[in-house]
Amino acid sequence: MDDALHEVKPKLVKKQLSEYVPTDAQQILAGSGIRDEHVFPVPALLEAQPTLLGYYRLLLGISQKAFYGTGTGLGRFKTMESHGRLTERQRTSLGELCRGMGEALAALVRELSPTITRRDVDELPLLTLGSQFQGANNVAIGKQAILDVFLAIFEIVGDHIETRDDQSLVVKNAAGRRVHITLAADPDVRLQEEFGEETHNKVAIEVKGGTDSSNAHNRAGEAEKSHQKAKGEGFREFWTVIAMKGIEKAKLATESPTTNSWFDAAQVLGRQGPGWEDFRSRLAGAVGIPVQ
Repeated sequence: MDDALHEVKPKLVKKQLSEYVPTDAQQILAGSGIRDEHVFPVPALLEAQPTLLGYYRLLLGISQKAFYGTGTGLGRFKTMESHGRLTERQRTSLGELCRGMGEALAALVRELSPTITRRDVDELPLLTLGSQFQGANNVAIGKQAILDVFLAIFEIVGDHIETRDDQSLVVKNAAGRRVHITLAADPDVRLQEEFGEETHNKVAIEVKGGTDSSNAHNRAGEAEKSHQKAKGEGFREFWTVIAMKGIEKAKLATESPTTNSWFDAAQVLGRQGPGWEDFRSRLAGAVGIPVQ
C-alpha cells in the first residue's frame, strides 16, 4: 500500500476517491482518522500495484474462489492479484471494478458499530480469511456482528495472545494454560481451555446482530438451537449477544432457556455501557486473565 501511495500523485488519489467512495462512508472514516484509500480501492492505486486487489478483497471477506468464480464477472481481474500484472483490458475496466467494490465496502463500513477503528482495518484481512466470512453476502449485518464481537474479544485478550491465525486466537492465561478462542459455526465463538492432554469446552457464544425487535424471539430461538448443540458437545456456559433495546430479558429467556448469560449487542459492539463492562469482565474471567 505505501509503495503505491508513493508512486501516485495525491491529488489524483483524492480526485478518484471523491468519485468512487460514497460520501457518508468517507465521513465515517474521517471521524475515525482513517485514510479512505486504506479501505477503498481506486484505479490509480490498482494500476500502481495490481496485487492490492487481494487486500481489498480480503477486507470484504470474500474468498478467491467466490470473488473470481463463474458468474461474478471478476475472473478477468484474477491475474492482478496472483501475478501483479495489469492488462489493457483490465485497465479499462478498473473504474467499474472500483465502483462495485466501493459500494460493498461502504456497506461494510456502515455496519461496523458504532464506528470503524484503525484496528478494525488492520485485523479485518486476518479475521475474515476463514469460511465463516466467505461468499457474496459476507457484509450482512449478522456476519459483521460476529466479526465485531471477535474483534472486541481480540481487544480484551490482546496482551495475552500467544499465537493466532485466520480463525482463532490462542491465549496463555494466568495459570499458564492455553485457551483457544475460535470462530466457528454453532456456536459462533468457542472458548476452550487445555488441561494437560485434554481440552475442556468452556463457553459457547452466539451472536445475533439484527435489531428488528419483532424478530428478536426468532433470533433467540436460533441461538437456542446452537446452544443445545454446544451443550451436547460438553460446553458449560452459554452466552448470547443480541439486541436487547425494548425487549424483556425474561421473554428472550423463554426462547433460549439454555442461555445463562445475555449481553446487549449494541453495548458490546459499541465497547461501552454496563453490558460491555460485564462482557469484558466475564470474558477475562472465563479465559483466566486480569481485566484490563
